[in-house]
Amino acid sequence: MNFALGMATMAICLILQCLLLVAALRYYSGHWQEIPSLFLGGLRLVTGVMLVLIVGNIVQVSIWAVLFYLLGEFDTLQLALYHSGVNFATLGYGDIVMSEQHRILGPLEAIHGALMIGVSTAALSRAFGETLRVKTSPDAAHRD
Repeated sequence: MNFALGMATMAICLILQCLLLVAALRYYSGHWQEIPSLFLGGLRLVTGVMLVLIVGNIVQVSIWAVLFYLLGEFDTLQLALYHSGVNFATLGYGDIVMSEQHRILGPLEAIHGALMIGVSTAALSRAFGETLRVKTSPDAAHRD
């Protein structure tokens, strides 16, 4: 049952991450022409993409925390959020652990978090790389 709950939560979070990733990349692709300079424009666009993805990761941490809270693992949502953040970021402090009944959910969230942080990193790299490519290409001077 825990595995099914974990996989369902991962699927919900993956859908959310994909939606936010598409939104972030659409934002980037819709604004790259407005880049006034390589540094400032690139910084602005990459920062915008990064903020969207960070919000997505925080929402995912919150979804896992709500699951832990609803399962009765934690007395407060604040504690569930802390534990979820530690799992998602794969810190593994171990200062707070879940009961044996639901313990498998922690590693599942850690696997999910590592993958989603990787997806966020790939999206940022793509946005930054495209910004550099567009602004440093031989015909960039003709577009400005």
